[in-house]
Order: sequence, then C-alpha cells, then structure tokens
Amino acid sequence: MFNTRLHKTSTIAIALAIATLSGCATSHVMVGQARPPTSPDQVRLYLRPPASKYEEIALLDTSSRGGFAFSAQGKTDVVIDRLRAEAAKLGANGILLQGVGDQAGGSVGTGFGSASASGHSAYAVGVGTTATVYHKKGEGLAIYVEPAHAQVDPAHAQVASR
Repeated sequence: MFNTRLHKTSTIAIALAIATLSGCATSHVMVGQARPPTSPDQVRLYLRPPASKYEEIALLDTSSRGGFAFSAQGKTDVVIDRLRAEAAKLGANGILLQGVGDQAGGSVGTGFGSASASGHSAYAVGVGTTATVYHKKGEGLAIYVEPAHAQVDPAHAQVASR
C-alpha cells in the first residue's frame, strides 16, 4: 500500500513538472540567418521598425504560462523576458514587438454539496463556482539592427583633427 501511494504521488509530481515545463516554451520560425548568440539584456524592444537598417532573423511566439506572475504587468514582463531570451539565443539584438494579449489557459472550479435523507425523503443542496485562468501571449520578430554608422560632419572633422 505504501509503495502504491508513493508511486502514485511520484507519477503525479512528474506529470505536473512536465506540464509546467512544456507550458513555458518559446517557439520560433526562422525567416533569416541566425547569428552568434547575444545576451538578453542587450536585446532592445521596438514598437515600430528601427530607423537603422536591420535583418529579420525569426518569428517568435511565447506565453506567460508556467511563470510565477499574478498581475497583468507581471505576466507581460514574463513574456518580454522570454522573447528577449529566445531572440538572444538566435543572435538578435532587437525585437520588433507584434503584440501582447490575453489568452485563456483553462479554468479553476470549486464546489460544495450536502445531502440528507430521512425516512422516504432525501434532500440535496449544491453550490459551485468557476473562474477562467488567463495567461499573456506575446509575438515578435527577432531582428539584428546594424550598428549606426557614425556620420561626421566635415566641419566637425576638421575641428577634431586640429
């Protein structure tokens, strides 16, 4: 009996771990050439295409599922962090953000019931409630922005050379 209970508990724990880990995956679809990896803190977020020339690397997709954030802002931060990490793995130094929104991820429910019987009569009462659990979902385009070429005004160049 003890071994069966331990086995059942271990199986449930493994299933939950796999579900948690599979829920936080970030996917990408390559649309360009990958570059050597960069650091996530060097990946800049763009809401509009940058003025500098850039190369498209990959389409990114992730969610806050499996993250330990409860507020909308916390979930959005998880999404942005995951997008940056995936972009950095591909050698991007920027993400052209395509959107962050809510995604239904399941529901949580609870209920309570009571019944009584006496003689030839039976009575039952039940109450239940459920709530939808939302995650944030984000999409972006991993890009490599060419370093800005220093354009020196000829007048300044002469002053600098003196």
